[in-house]
Amino acid sequence: MINNIKTVFSIKDLENLSGIKAHTIRIWEKRYNILEPMRTDTNIRLYNLQNLQKLLNITLLHEYGYKISKIATYPEEKIPQLVREIISKKNSQNYAITSFKMAMMNFDQELFFNTFDWLISEKTFKEVFKEHFLPLLKELGLLWQSETITPANEHFMSHLIKQKILIYTESLQIKKPTKTDRIFVLSLPLNEIHQIGLLYLQYEILDKGYKTIYLGESMPIENLQDLTRHFENITFVSFMTIQPDRNVINQYVKSMGQKLLHKNNEIWLMGKMTEHIDAKILSDRIRVFDSMEETINMI
Repeated sequence: MINNIKTVFSIKDLENLSGIKAHTIRIWEKRYNILEPMRTDTNIRLYNLQNLQKLLNITLLHEYGYKISKIATYPEEKIPQLVREIISKKNSQNYAITSFKMAMMNFDQELFFNTFDWLISEKTFKEVFKEHFLPLLKELGLLWQSETITPANEHFMSHLIKQKILIYTESLQIKKPTKTDRIFVLSLPLNEIHQIGLLYLQYEILDKGYKTIYLGESMPIENLQDLTRHFENITFVSFMTIQPDRNVINQYVKSMGQKLLHKNNEIWLMGKMTEHIDAKILSDRIRVFDSMEETINMI
């Protein structure tokens, strides 16, 4: 795993992580000497974790109205001090995501937990998830695709977020359901491993008083069919982020309908791959939702 840990970054990596264009970073570097890159034999700039942390802090200050020319005059220790002052005023949105990114890059569980605890002291779990975790997860997907972060970074952060969802979910699971007209069965298709959206949706369903059965990743339709012998009025919920493949997704959804839609059962589908589903095979009992919010509103 050590080989997967990234400790040296290109200027493009810094651009992807900070949102500041490489051209601007070069100007700040040349004009104000804010970063001290290493250079290869062929004069290519490379940056360490300290450079990255400093740039993320400077970016935050810049967003809050500090001029780069002014920041450049501050002694090294003043920059994190000013960032802490911004935090203390509860301007949390940008700081929290920056802090979570640094926790990810440094594999720093303590920083993740401290940032989360600070947020949850002011907000509900739903607010923390929607305002901080969701934007962070979207950004992580892009950072991973561009190879700015490694799978190790992404897995580390995803696991910590899953852990928080599970903790808050358990506090609802121990309560008796208040609504018994319907039961929700949550699963993912074969070879689909992206669970976070489904895990969070379970939290929302439980919060609305329904019973859930969470089956998780890579669940064959035939195994879902077993549930129809035990329960009635089932809503089968699934995310299709990378599976089924676009060439077979219509046949897959038809098969779901044939095997699962007994009596008053329904099928709810979400995720990127659903855009390849032919609208003709959808109905009142097989629905595609464009967003998590839309799904939550239907519960």
